Amino acid sequence: MKVQKFGGTSVGSAQRIKNVASLITREEGNIVVLSAMSGTTNSLVEISGYLYNKNADGALDTINRLHSKYRGVISELYSGEEYKAKAEEYVSGIFSYLSSFVKQLFTSVEEKVILAQGELISTHLMTYYLQEQGVNAVLLPALDFMKIDDHGEPDQNYIKEKLGAVLEENKGAYIYITQGFICRNVHDEIDNLQRGGSDYTASLIGAAVGASEIQIWTDIDGMHNNDPRIVDDTKAVRHLHFEEAAELGYFGAKILHPTCVLPAKYANIPVLLLNTMEPDAPGTVINNIPEPGTIKAVAAKDKITAIRIKSSRMLLAHGFLRKVFEIFESYQTSIDMICTSEVGVSMSIDNTTNLASIVHDLKKYGTVTVDLDMCIICVVGDMDWENVGFESRAMEAMKDIPVRMVSYGGSNYNISFLVKAEDKERALKALSKSLF
Repeated sequence: MKVQKFGGTSVGSAQRIKNVASLITREEGNIVVLSAMSGTTNSLVEISGYLYNKNADGALDTINRLHSKYRGVISELYSGEEYKAKAEEYVSGIFSYLSSFVKQLFTSVEEKVILAQGELISTHLMTYYLQEQGVNAVLLPALDFMKIDDHGEPDQNYIKEKLGAVLEENKGAYIYITQGFICRNVHDEIDNLQRGGSDYTASLIGAAVGASEIQIWTDIDGMHNNDPRIVDDTKAVRHLHFEEAAELGYFGAKILHPTCVLPAKYANIPVLLLNTMEPDAPGTVINNIPEPGTIKAVAAKDKITAIRIKSSRMLLAHGFLRKVFEIFESYQTSIDMICTSEVGVSMSIDNTTNLASIVHDLKKYGTVTVDLDMCIICVVGDMDWENVGFESRAMEAMKDIPVRMVSYGGSNYNISFLVKAEDKERALKALSKSLF
């Protein structure tokens, strides 16, 4: 059994739904995870914003426009009246339900219910279409088996048990369809997985059923070795170790969230990144097999802030770093990079929500300076320290670019540079020219 996930762009129109249907019916027995149609979640967020602000007219106008869009999709998608009527009835019910929130007290609980409707619609439309084509397709509601615990983390034992039971009840179907992103929380309320969204769902399902592989279908040909929006002639990376994929995902490669590969990594299930527009292209394979002696890709993470604290009083003082880290922890702010010396420590963060408070507290221990509008450039590959010259190749490429911080040795898979945002393009192009 394989798990196949298709994002919002892949199911973004009636024709694309048909294209995905032709892909997923090539073989039987697979579980297919779908996102909401592209644009839908943004509209649902917009509706929620109006409801928070008690703007009933704004909410209803957006609901009606989105409903009209789906009427057009249904008209184009189905050839017969039976399934067209089924789809219209289901979708009309959803939009009537959305309209009912206008008269309710609106909180984050209701918002999560609204945000779940996009995936519910896309999976029903796909299931009806497959059934109209004579395919024995079964819809497995994610809300019946996907659950997070009181820490907001997936309850993997629950998922495995409940999903196994649901599959047993529907044994013999040609194909199974389910929703990405949505789940229930420990209070049995509708919630979502947040990090990684539908990719995370696919990875969790793959681990739960012991899938032979997990396929993530997007609109580009796998993970590229640099940002194709900035650098010309980038190429798809055909193989990545899970650690390399996580580094690239964390440091800016938007195609894959770093969290979503963890269940697959621990279950030793390969993940394939494939292109719905070019379904026969090889894409990128991610697994636990190392590929020594290679540099794979470069990624960039924007909107970084660097913080430096300097104090001669901390010379050889024990406990200093603990006190510094506790400040960041108290404001739930993660640190990306860190460099230390006897009298100073520099860190970078990507969440500046509590920056003023963090700086205020850090001033108890020394002089604090802040650099805004920075960017982390990350070079990923086999960066084991015994690979002579690998780090120098990256350093040489950056020789004409001012570098605020360098991080090397914390991982065997990356070397990172902190530069000004204005130098990002120059850095990416220089690294690409030197390394590839």
